[in-house]
Amino acid sequence: MRSIHKAAMKKRRRNICLFVSYDGTAYHGFQRQNNCLAVQNVLEEALTKVCGDNIELAAAGRTDAGVHAKGQVVNFFTDGKIPFLNLPRAVNRFLPHDIVATSACEVERDFSALHSAKSKLYIYKVYENKIPDPFLRRFVWSYEYDLSLAPMQRALSYLVGKHDFSSFKSAGSVEGINPVRTLYDASCTKEGDIYTFRFFGDGFLYHMVRNIVGTVVKAGNGRLNPDLMPEILAKRDRNFAGKMAPPQGLTLWRVYY
Repeated sequence: MRSIHKAAMKKRRRNICLFVSYDGTAYHGFQRQNNCLAVQNVLEEALTKVCGDNIELAAAGRTDAGVHAKGQVVNFFTDGKIPFLNLPRAVNRFLPHDIVATSACEVERDFSALHSAKSKLYIYKVYENKIPDPFLRRFVWSYEYDLSLAPMQRALSYLVGKHDFSSFKSAGSVEGINPVRTLYDASCTKEGDIYTFRFFGDGFLYHMVRNIVGTVVKAGNGRLNPDLMPEILAKRDRNFAGKMAPPQGLTLWRVYY
């Protein structure tokens, strides 16, 4: 929600937490935009119709353009009387097919979808095949070169724990933000031609997951020694990591409170 409106919003009677899933293909990220369509714009418009007062959201994560969410969490203040159990069905009537409210609950006044979050789980999928699959293209990185699972797993193992992840932070990050994060899990599994990367941590820097994946696949195709990952971390310099992976393979899977 806009900082200039926060005090007024918090005077409303109820604080509602809403869980949302969306296909981010058609949107310029989650965060509200003035000149292009974002998920937040669409959600706020629908909620305003249902609740009867102007709604501004706070969100657990500001997913980028083309990135998806299975477990996005938002909260908002309202004087609307609609029971929270009825809210998802009501708001879904005003939402496009690629954004769905899955559940809702009423929370304490000091709950914030952003600031109350303890950890997040992101999933990234890579489809290894020389021929793209049109039915997967929205949700995977179609990768035409051969990959090997073991070196990617080894590269990822060096990222688990508390580190300065400056080497995997893109330009455009909030100035002065602490680059130290803790990854509880950084792993990869393979099923058929699909590699599934799992990143579970206490927080993530701007483009951090996509920059890690773009680096780790270099280990998977033999262009990077996986044992160089500690050195890349130690450099604290984005120039030493690989190119950023494309957005469509990334999904905000779950937020933990």
